[in-house]
Amino acid sequence: MPAAPVRLSGPPEPARAAIEALRLRLGLPDAFPAIVLAEAEEAAARRPEGYADLTDVEFVTIDPAASKDLDQALHVARDGDGYLVRYAISDVAFFVRPGTELERETHRRGQTKYAPGARIPLHPPILSEGAASLLADGVPRPAMVWELFLDGEGELRDVGLVRALVRSRAKLSYQGVQRDLDAGKLHPSVTLLPEVGELRLRREIERGGASLNLPDQEIVADDGAWDLAFRQLTRVEEYNAQISLLAGFAAARTMIDGEIGILRTLPPAEEDAVERLRRAAAALGIGWPADRTYAEMLRTLSPDRPRDLAFLTRCTTLFRGAGYLAFERELPDGNLLHGALAAPYAHTTAPLRRLVDRYSLEICHSLLNRLAIPDWVSAALPGLPSEMSETGRAASAYERGVLDIAEALVLSGHRGEVLGGVVTDVNQKTDIVTVQIQDPAVELRVANGRKRPGERIRVRVDAVDVLAPRVDVSVIPPD
Repeated sequence: MPAAPVRLSGPPEPARAAIEALRLRLGLPDAFPAIVLAEAEEAAARRPEGYADLTDVEFVTIDPAASKDLDQALHVARDGDGYLVRYAISDVAFFVRPGTELERETHRRGQTKYAPGARIPLHPPILSEGAASLLADGVPRPAMVWELFLDGEGELRDVGLVRALVRSRAKLSYQGVQRDLDAGKLHPSVTLLPEVGELRLRREIERGGASLNLPDQEIVADDGAWDLAFRQLTRVEEYNAQISLLAGFAAARTMIDGEIGILRTLPPAEEDAVERLRRAAAALGIGWPADRTYAEMLRTLSPDRPRDLAFLTRCTTLFRGAGYLAFERELPDGNLLHGALAAPYAHTTAPLRRLVDRYSLEICHSLLNRLAIPDWVSAALPGLPSEMSETGRAASAYERGVLDIAEALVLSGHRGEVLGGVVTDVNQKTDIVTVQIQDPAVELRVANGRKRPGERIRVRVDAVDVLAPRVDVSVIPPD
């Protein structure tokens, strides 16, 4: 399973050395240089001037409960027979000035890399968790505010982007908002979020977009110990994700129309890949009518069912080749779409955690307000795709490695035990079987190619090495 962003307190002692070894092996940075910290402290004390005043808008943030780097704040209101979604994004460019060591350090890091107690942030915490974070502490903060005007069907009909001072009223969590939704007592600022979210989900279906919502594999910290569990996405997270996607679609369209920008691209699924997936569904005994698209098929499946889980895991291989495409003065030939979203898309809502978003926001603000593109943006634009690809690979390797360490640590307490799971994949070349264990929520690989995807299986934990990390397991024959 893909690793979920982990934002917990420090790891237990056996994992500390393993995580540090992983960081060194990947060549990832440790502490920020002193000059970068000094520049960040100076930036944090800077006071914004010339910003519009939107402090009367009751923005709120919705994030994992433990999050401190709050990029986005939200307010949803009626606008005639439609809606006005205001989406405030931290104006990181106000704090990170061109030509500084702070700016150069963000280019070296590219994006935040997550691990419990060993997070490697894009920006020094005085910014990412303080002055630039949209905290609900009563302090007005500079933001780029998307003004997204939707019609009654949830289609985007107009868009604006303004620099403004905002003041978040509340720090909400996904689980808390879901509980409020279930109880019928949503915060006034997001009362309309479910309504807009459902409309946007319908628009996604209509355009052929496919959201693959596998359960997150989460590290759970309890009294200095780690455990692993599955967490299903709440409906509120899906609604919130639709707002982020909406801003990304607006950004992409703005940049395409302006013939300058950087898109997040993903080639469409190849026909033979879809056919292979159809054959996999048939092998698992999952009905896939010929007239039902892949996107429609996904919405009939549940990861709670073993066969569906095995199939959904296979679906992660359908789309390959995600990247970034930068352009200026003319649109490039080739694919401009994000294949899974079935629309042009750009990263624009997480500048505290991802370098490219700072540039996307600046380009869109210039285009929508008929301003000249800043020189520092044009100069950096050609190199951003390679910077983001390189640092993205490092982030994925780090987070996957931390999850491997967590799995080994958790399983070290299960040596000699027999665990039940479901076969999610079989490598025909190596006879390696991938097994998803439900409790604890770990993914194991074992040499036994005579199993089939969707088949229930029992495995014994034979040996564990947390530092490596490595887990040796063997298949237990059926009784």
